[in-house]
Amino acid sequence: MKAKKAIKRLNKVESILSNVIDQFSANDNGLRDLLDSAKTSIVRAKKTVDVSLRAQKAPASAEKSQRSRLSAEGRRNISLAAKKRWALAKRKSMNAVTGQRLKKTA
Repeated sequence: MKAKKAIKRLNKVESILSNVIDQFSANDNGLRDLLDSAKTSIVRAKKTVDVSLRAQKAPASAEKSQRSRLSAEGRRNISLAAKKRWALAKRKSMNAVTGQRLKKTA
């Protein structure tokens, strides 16, 4: 579980325990002591998680690799393939980009 999520859940548990302790009658000291010790355990756990959260290093950013450039031969091959597609589309009376038939005008 991530540290921030753990802290949120521990806060929720602590507030619930506080409500239970406040609503419980003060006559039964044994149970009240048990609930108080549970609350102190939760507070200790929150402090531990908070310290570990601060101690974590920020992840080091990876070095950006240089983007590979397209070689002249690769660019030429792409150009030739595009010209072939356009010629085929022209022979079939189709739009090279959308693939739809060209409409005849009057």
